[in-house]
Amino acid sequence: MDTIKLTRMAFFGYHGDEPEETKLGQRFYIDVELHLDLSKVGETDCLEDSVNYVAVYQMVKERAEGGPYKLLERLAGVINADVLAAFPLVDEITTTVHKPGSPIPGILDDVSVTLTKKREK
Repeated sequence: MDTIKLTRMAFFGYHGDEPEETKLGQRFYIDVELHLDLSKVGETDCLEDSVNYVAVYQMVKERAEGGPYKLLERLAGVINADVLAAFPLVDEITTTVHKPGSPIPGILDDVSVTLTKKREK
């Protein structure tokens, strides 16, 4: 299985369970890994034989800057479902949503959630 990765995409969104998170907003970082067979595009050099990662970026951007969602799990799940629906070549997707500004009363760099979804055959 081959992989296309979009790493550390940064967006400003209003996701969270606390009222101030949905009012003030914050930065989110998202990583997406697409697992698919890239052997054909390795020979043809045609975008039609792959997944347009610019289009994937736009889809992730719309979800990350839209919503809002209360939970990171929901945002990652929506991204996974939408990408699988839009790109039939993708067999599996893993999305990690990072929330470095999580309102936790302690010292930490980041909170993240990772969800993987496989295409049902």
